[in-house]
Amino acid sequence: MKQVLSLVVKLQVYINQHQLLVDTANAFASACNWINQNVNSKLTNRNSIQAVCYKDVKDQFGLTANHVVRACARVAANRLTAKQKGEKVKYIKPTSFDCDARTFRFIEENWTVSISTTGKRLTAPIRASNYHRGQLKGQKPTSAQVCLHRDGYWYVHIQLKSEAPKTQNTNNVIGVDFGRRDIAVTSTNKSWSGKEIQETRDKYSRVRASLQRKASQGTRSTRRRARQILKRLSGRERRYQTWLNHNISKAIIAEAKTSQSFVSIEDLTGIRERTNQKPRNKTERRRSNSWAFYQLRTFIEYKGIKEGVEVIPVNPAYTSKTCHCCLHIGLRSNKSFKCTNSRCGWIGDADENGSKMIALVGLSVNQPRGSQLLACSITEGLPKAPTLLGVG
Repeated sequence: MKQVLSLVVKLQVYINQHQLLVDTANAFASACNWINQNVNSKLTNRNSIQAVCYKDVKDQFGLTANHVVRACARVAANRLTAKQKGEKVKYIKPTSFDCDARTFRFIEENWTVSISTTGKRLTAPIRASNYHRGQLKGQKPTSAQVCLHRDGYWYVHIQLKSEAPKTQNTNNVIGVDFGRRDIAVTSTNKSWSGKEIQETRDKYSRVRASLQRKASQGTRSTRRRARQILKRLSGRERRYQTWLNHNISKAIIAEAKTSQSFVSIEDLTGIRERTNQKPRNKTERRRSNSWAFYQLRTFIEYKGIKEGVEVIPVNPAYTSKTCHCCLHIGLRSNKSFKCTNSRCGWIGDADENGSKMIALVGLSVNQPRGSQLLACSITEGLPKAPTLLGVG
């Protein structure tokens, strides 16, 4: 399996180079929007789109041949994504353009990149950290995306392709239960509390509300100062959440790799839409909608591919209400769970039970000869369930 790692590196460009990049991004976006408006909206294959409009786009927008090809590919990819969501591509902003091996080149000798534009080809140094240098050393990337970020600086997203290690066939499993009270709880009795991130989000919400009020109702100097502080605080909450999810996912994959296990996680697709239909106050709605469960899932999945750890998403239905010992439906009240089976009677943490139940479902899905869960020996007439890592 091929794995793609994107490195975001800042470009150091002069004023004339900045204008070349702006002109190229504008031409690229204009070409994409023209293609999207004039080519049959049902076409989502880049080769089919290219065959229809290549010559017209190249004549109209002054792009190089390879940039025209990448514009067709951008429209095709956006259409495919929108189609999966039941939407249509509306507008492509002039903030980036795609490059391939002919329009982009990384030069390791002096840590610069060479980029084709609508004018001349420019060469600009990159601000590469030790991490970037370690990843780029000896590499010859063949694709990149040049982007204008919100801070007003140009960055290049360099894509490195590598062969991911093969996953091992194993019966060891680590189940992971996602939540807001505890961000993640594993079947090996490890957990990460969500109290700190909730307090952080609540604090930033109060600060933003206060500053926005001052930015619209205060004196002229107060409004200016409030806008400056809002700009300075922009993205800080998001970066903290990303840092936290990186640490959690890294710890889970590291444990799975050490114990030679695969990871079973909840597939929470659509949970935000379902919970938003329930009556809740404004604070709870904000907290629920800011829950970054999907980001944590993607971090676990791509780190699993990188380390050769298989990650299996499972249906979470009734996993928090089913006893992991006897598979009977029990009673869950906030953080506590009690099994209603008189022969079992397991009592403990609800998230711990949920993670171990997710591990059981994941093992059942991962085993050959179909998916089947067996109740334990507490239930008469049925064999004992298989032993799991951290379960039992």
